[in-house]
Amino acid sequence: MEYKRISDANRITAEYMDTILIEQRLIDSKVADTSVSLLGSTFDSPVMTPAFSHLPCYNGRELTGLEEYSVAAKECNILNFCGMMENEDFRKIVNTGAKTIRIIKPYADNGKVRDQMAFSKEAGAFGIGMDIDHIFGNEGYDIVVGEKMASQSSDMLASYVEDYKLPFVVKGVLSVQDAVKCAKIGAKAIIISHHHGRMPYAIPPMLILPQIREALEGTDVKIIEDCGIESGADVFKALALGADAAAVGRSMMRPLEDLGVDGVKEFIGHVNKELRFIMSNTGFAKVEDIDDSVLYFG
Repeated sequence: MEYKRISDANRITAEYMDTILIEQRLIDSKVADTSVSLLGSTFDSPVMTPAFSHLPCYNGRELTGLEEYSVAAKECNILNFCGMMENEDFRKIVNTGAKTIRIIKPYADNGKVRDQMAFSKEAGAFGIGMDIDHIFGNEGYDIVVGEKMASQSSDMLASYVEDYKLPFVVKGVLSVQDAVKCAKIGAKAIIISHHHGRMPYAIPPMLILPQIREALEGTDVKIIEDCGIESGADVFKALALGADAAAVGRSMMRPLEDLGVDGVKEFIGHVNKELRFIMSNTGFAKVEDIDDSVLYFG
């Protein structure tokens, strides 16, 4: 039989995640508390929204998908993220009342980067960040919705941290090397991600996560897991391997498209209930107590 090679990082990630198994610890366990403290605020869950961009109004509804999931994040009391957009659209996100971190693209026009960061601070962003995994494309520097991207040096990233005085998040970290650089430039959080498999054979975020956690010991950098998170079990595995939180992404899209705010709230609620169920069944009363001693790698 001919061997069929698999370069799809999304499939590689899903298959790796499904090899991780969880043991039960029931005696002396109790119903768990899923609340977490992140970047100076307390949230009801370590589950958070993704940094989506350019979502339309679905099914004739008044709000865009970005606004709808932001409203849901506010009502669920979870940390909210958003991605590429113009400033007037970001103000609409802030006006939902959700604590939102704006992830800005690495535009070749650095003036636009800085304008969006300054606007975000003025508008009341909870934090800002940069999407470093969208720098390159097959033809060189990536072009996203007509906008050319550019390399970002450590000095450039450090200047954003220094100039805007907001919690700074770097999205697209997938190595110990980049994680350590993020800590050195003063980032408050990193998102471990391969951006839905942009690079063939990209390592599963959960596979590199323990090494990154170890490298960041002694720092105050928070770790957010991304890519393929669909359930409370996925979130639990990420937390056990060293993440502080996890972002659901494409798994949120169907309920968002179909039912808007209510669909996202129901979906987030289901994920969080499953997380609490697994925490309770493994003897971890609090999120910060979770460790990898209950994990088995099949």
